[in-house]
Amino acid sequence: MVNHKLDQLKALFATMDKALIAYSGGIDSTLVAQVAYDVLGDRALAVTADSPSLLPEDLEDAKLQAATIGIAHEIVRTHELDNPNYASNPVNRCYFCKSELHDTLRPLALERGYPYVVDGVNADDLSDYRPGIQAAKERGARSPLAEVGISKLEVRQIAQALGMPWWDKPAQPCLSSRFPYGEAITQEKLQRVGRAERYLRQLGLRTLRVRSAADTARIELPATDIKTFVANTDMASLVAAFQSYGFTYVTLDLEGFRSGKLNQDLPVVV
Repeated sequence: MVNHKLDQLKALFATMDKALIAYSGGIDSTLVAQVAYDVLGDRALAVTADSPSLLPEDLEDAKLQAATIGIAHEIVRTHELDNPNYASNPVNRCYFCKSELHDTLRPLALERGYPYVVDGVNADDLSDYRPGIQAAKERGARSPLAEVGISKLEVRQIAQALGMPWWDKPAQPCLSSRFPYGEAITQEKLQRVGRAERYLRQLGLRTLRVRSAADTARIELPATDIKTFVANTDMASLVAAFQSYGFTYVTLDLEGFRSGKLNQDLPVVV
């Protein structure tokens, strides 16, 4: 089944003369970049948006991965924080983020002669609350993984089969997703969260989030990791580090990590 979907993905790219990939460095867009390069060669271009909501280490990962694949890679600057519709952090914040991204990528693609802009949206993303998908579609972007029906699990299976070293890379949504809807987002807050998550990764943790609410940092880890984390971590040093970043309080979410947790309070649309 996975091999068949990979063949379908390759066949989809074979219908494109040239393609520009909205490439974040996450496993989804990295797989898209890999297959696009395998099929199109130098007619594929990966473009990463360097924004305040992207960790510097994630940008470096994106550069390394693109170089390893061999695909041409460029970096553009986006300015979503300049848009009050984004910075005020409404429930459809991602719509304005992706609007800024694709309003930047689409003119670049047209200027360079790339008729297609594609992203890393997978089939599972379509069942979650993702207003950014609408913004991308409105601007003509295509989502090859979703079109072929490739799930997140299948993304990892295909990446592993292709020998991609990052096949099990933890998901790393943009830093703006760490804030409860309605709390204004600033560059300083984004940097604070980014530094806190970087601190935890330096402890050897992989799957994590630092949710930010006002002056409180709430650490989310997989429930199975919490006991070991508490037993083996110098909490005084951790708290001191987080406070030096600008947090006043540091807490641990006892429920454990759950992707999209901040969407749980959104009204259900029937």
